Amino acid sequence: MAEVDVAVGGRRYKLACRDGEEDQLRTLASMVDRKAGDITRAIGDMTEARVLLMSAILLADELNDAKSKDATPPSQPDLDPSYAQAIERIAERIERLADRLNSDA
Repeated sequence: MAEVDVAVGGRRYKLACRDGEEDQLRTLASMVDRKAGDITRAIGDMTEARVLLMSAILLADELNDAKSKDATPPSQPDLDPSYAQAIERIAERIERLADRLNSDA
């Protein structure tokens, strides 16, 4: 088992991974760090937990979009109105979750 030092959101973490997966873990941590930076720049100061949670949600949303595009037949138009509605519902959920996190803090 290998250990890797990574930085996310200005904090350092020591994480374990299988031998040979160190570079992949560093790459993934870098993606999370970039997303955390984007969120902090867009929204401002917030708790570390909230930044990491929102980073995870946004990355999961991007992954879900990528999977959906892979499953979409090429003949289907890209600008489906239900796509905008789905994004709006996700944004509303994130806001409700953020509000709950703020009220718990």
